[in-house]
Amino acid sequence: MSTIAIADIQRSAAPAVRTRLRLTRRGRIVLTTLAAIPLLLIVAFAVLNGGQASAGNTTANVHFDTVTIQPGETLWQLAEETAPNADPRDFVQDVISLNALDGSGLQAGQQIAIPAKYADAK
Repeated sequence: MSTIAIADIQRSAAPAVRTRLRLTRRGRIVLTTLAAIPLLLIVAFAVLNGGQASAGNTTANVHFDTVTIQPGETLWQLAEETAPNADPRDFVQDVISLNALDGSGLQAGQQIAIPAKYADAK
């Protein structure tokens, strides 16, 4: 019996060997797939749901009158004639924005759109 006791003491005195966790190729594929599924679902949901915002009526009913510019006429003069009760600075800025003009310079014969809020004020 003494030999058995010595054998048990020798086994317990030896340091325990730890094995590292090793992922196989299949394990890496499974983990990558599990991590990618939620991301793919989020992207798919965003793509499918994002189309609803642009599905509405994208064309707006914009009403405006057009005016033909006479030789030597300026936007400031046009503001005083078209909307005498409005601030000319606001009128000029609105006309520049509506017509996508580079500045306040005009050409004779040019067609200029006047916003409806000023066209109704005549």
